[in-house]
Amino acid sequence: MKRSFKSMFSFFSESWAELKKVRWPNRKELTNYTLIVLGTIVVVAIYFWVLDIGISAVINAII
Repeated sequence: MKRSFKSMFSFFSESWAELKKVRWPNRKELTNYTLIVLGTIVVVAIYFWVLDIGISAVINAII
């Protein structure tokens, strides 16, 4: 039991030490990354929408 608490404390202290090493993005970088993600989501959504319309048209033509 004592060992599990020690390893749990060790885990959290090592995690905190790793978080201190992280280089967090500034506001401009975060805005750019967010716009890239949103743009990618829009492009993928449009791709699947067009693909869905195409497959639906093929299925309706067969039926």
